[in-house]
Amino acid sequence: MVRNPLLGAVYRPGVRESSRLSRRAVLGLTAAALPLSAAAPAFAEPTAVGGARLARRGVQLNGAARLPELMARAWIVADGTTGEVLASCNAHQRLAPASTLKMLFADTVLKKFDRTERYTVKDSDISDVPAGSSLVGIKAGITYTVEQLWQGVFLRSGNDAVHVLSHMNGGIAKTVAEMQARARDLQALDTQVVSPDGFDHPGQLSSAYDLTLFARHGLRDPDFRRYCGTRVADFPAGGKKTFQIQNTDRLLTGAWGLKTYDGLIGVKNGYTSHAGNTFTGAATRGGRTLLVTVMHPVTGSNAVYEQTAALLDWGFTHGASVQPVGTLVEPLSEGGAPATPAPAHAGGQAAAGASGAPAKGPSTGRLVEGAAGTAALLAAAGGFLVRRRRRALAARGASAATGRPQVPHQADAGPEEPPAPTEPSGRHRR
Repeated sequence: MVRNPLLGAVYRPGVRESSRLSRRAVLGLTAAALPLSAAAPAFAEPTAVGGARLARRGVQLNGAARLPELMARAWIVADGTTGEVLASCNAHQRLAPASTLKMLFADTVLKKFDRTERYTVKDSDISDVPAGSSLVGIKAGITYTVEQLWQGVFLRSGNDAVHVLSHMNGGIAKTVAEMQARARDLQALDTQVVSPDGFDHPGQLSSAYDLTLFARHGLRDPDFRRYCGTRVADFPAGGKKTFQIQNTDRLLTGAWGLKTYDGLIGVKNGYTSHAGNTFTGAATRGGRTLLVTVMHPVTGSNAVYEQTAALLDWGFTHGASVQPVGTLVEPLSEGGAPATPAPAHAGGQAAAGASGAPAKGPSTGRLVEGAAGTAALLAAAGGFLVRRRRRALAARGASAATGRPQVPHQADAGPEEPPAPTEPSGRHRR
């Protein structure tokens, strides 16, 4: 039985949840929490990473250039070369990131393995993939190259590919710890990692600012850049059979009635039934590269792409005539100056969860320092499991009444997407 490395939540479908933490779960929680205590401070205090303006609520803009109409809870448009933030809205608001968190996963793990390395998947590598995940269709017993696994991550946002690579990297808990440490080095102080795949878990949060940091740093790696810009690829189905996978980034492929965006590089989209739509896109025109992140638009699955395209158009048209409102900082390991807390009078925005409500202190799922923090985390995890157990019982009752399972749903191509064509093994996605 495989558990969430921080909260002890059971991943495996069909495994009965328990309100008691096993000794293995306790050890896993301690192992996952302690390495982070030295690298990560508490999350409660708002930060002025990138400048005090970015810590404020609402739209931040210097200049007369009129912005497009936008209906997202948070967004940012920045120059990918200089790091200047041209405009933003709630840049540091903490929201559920969905699969855009896979950018941090890639930036953390991508260089660990040569892309030609081959790996035969075991049952244990994919037994802990959350029910309802987006999948590329990995099967135990099939041998994949590392490049094919990364294509599964970037093109189909496959949580199964993420989990295989995580186990190759030493396990889920180790990968989560390394991702959190990388986020701290990138100065992405709004980000809290609970799982490497971006699936909905209590306390898993990021921000438009942090996601843009992940994209900017990731795109400096040629392999990251190549994978996120790949439109289609052939994926192993066993034996000599393959099936085609297509990137779920609609601005890259022109799917679902959208036009491809001229000059688009990538980067990563995301969707879950709880988080809604998220997207970070990058494009180059006339020698200038812009980065845009849009989180949680209030309407339709195409809106996140349409608003990204509108912000890219605005940036290419007006970016040279506005004064920046902040900057994308450099990693600490690459000479970046350490960020400082935002002063209270600067209008700094308190940490907000998926509900958008200001947080008055660290959430129960947040990592805390030292042994006392670990004990508090264990106590919180026990309470979470009790509440989760009660919700599971209620959900099973709802399932019995409706005949439909009540599980979180992740589909990074959008909630309206029909099932993918059946490949030779008979697998269907989501």
